[in-house]
Amino acid sequence: MAFADAAIDPTCDPVDARRLIERAMGRDAMIDAAAVIAGFDAITRVADGSGIPLEPPKAEASADWRARLGIDDYWTMKV
Repeated sequence: MAFADAAIDPTCDPVDARRLIERAMGRDAMIDAAAVIAGFDAITRVADGSGIPLEPPKAEASADWRARLGIDDYWTMKV
């Protein structure tokens, strides 16, 4: 979890997180974990960029900050 947190939180140290995984599970496990983190990031960006609809629970949870940022005013393609 520390490695995943370090990938998205600029206050976390990814070097320490990588070392923890390497010591506990080996270099191959660390590389696999990095690939999974990168894959999830890429999949999310593709989904967002292609206009896949936001799931209702996520839409509800993010309604306030989407309104403040004006995200709902962005152009979308209606399917």
